[in-house]
Amino acid sequence: MKDTNKEFEQVMDICREIFSKKLHDYKAAWRIMRPESITDQIFIKAKRIRGIETTGENAVGEDITGDFIAIINYSIIGLIQLELGYADFDDLGPEKALTEYDRHATEALELMKKKNHDYDEAWRGMRISSYTDLILMKLFRTKQIEDLEGKTLVSEGIAANYMDMLNYSVFGLIKLLIEKEKK
Repeated sequence: MKDTNKEFEQVMDICREIFSKKLHDYKAAWRIMRPESITDQIFIKAKRIRGIETTGENAVGEDITGDFIAIINYSIIGLIQLELGYADFDDLGPEKALTEYDRHATEALELMKKKNHDYDEAWRGMRISSYTDLILMKLFRTKQIEDLEGKTLVSEGIAANYMDMLNYSVFGLIKLLIEKEKK
């Protein structure tokens, strides 16, 4: 399990670096996004991954690693927005945005450690396409919860679904990036 923790941290370092660079270029422009819009952004990325997995065709020419990174970063943005609410302008400086990013990334790592322990690293035996399907399922659940305005009877909330999508994307990236390096 120690390798999984290290691999998780390596993937999150890559994602944080991209988040930080985009924060430099665009500031926290995403602060205007409502959670529903963030969910839809994640949906777009997951549908692209699935389309490439299903058809084998990639007209844009970019591989799916960027889409998994985007799902991770949008999931963290979603978690931030759920807590802070959306704003009418960029009201979050880079330092605060990165602090919030790091806090949610740490929470995701802690959740992954607990689930990974209980599931005995079952994710390692799964296909990347299964992570994509699970992300899409979580998206449909999230959309339903949003349509219900968060009023569920027994289901986990939107934040839990964002965390799961983040973690499935990390597993996908571990398989795409880190395990390829080992070969």
